Amino acid sequence: MQLILLPHPATPSASPLKLWATVEHVAKLGAMATTNIWFGIEAPVARFAMPQSGDPGRRDELWRTTCFEAFLQEDGEEAYREWNFAPSGDWAAYDFAAYRDGMTQADVAEPYVRMEDNFTWWTLGATLACAADVRWRLGLSAVIGEADGTKSYWALVHPDPEKPDFHRADCFTAKLA
Repeated sequence: MQLILLPHPATPSASPLKLWATVEHVAKLGAMATTNIWFGIEAPVARFAMPQSGDPGRRDELWRTTCFEAFLQEDGEEAYREWNFAPSGDWAAYDFAAYRDGMTQADVAEPYVRMEDNFTWWTLGATLACAADVRWRLGLSAVIGEADGTKSYWALVHPDPEKPDFHRADCFTAKLA
């Protein structure tokens, strides 16, 4: 499925951008399944503030510069998982008991994070494992830092016109069967 991410009205980008995501739930491995998420930006990579990492791994506060996020919540549950992916290959995963409550480091397998630069557009891909026989609600978002210092916040929907908040359950609008 391909989905379009929209900028929050209070945080526009420096000039027009197009952001999209594709999600593919594949390869059931017993109780687990592999999910591939690709985020794409239709603009040259040189336009953006890109985080650097000597040895990609698990890191906190990736949202301070360009990063992409996926929120998974089982239908009917308050708890959810937040994944963060940076172009540097760094990643983070957190479990929440409810809306912004009870945050802990998620006990997860390391995702496979990669970036592809196509000169006029670029993508970040993340492959992660999640429970196979669960109906997931999915929220996709991005924090985009530009080289000129502009920071914009993107998501499938923005229920609050005043400020971006990716953790709201009404942002988890995509379905992952």
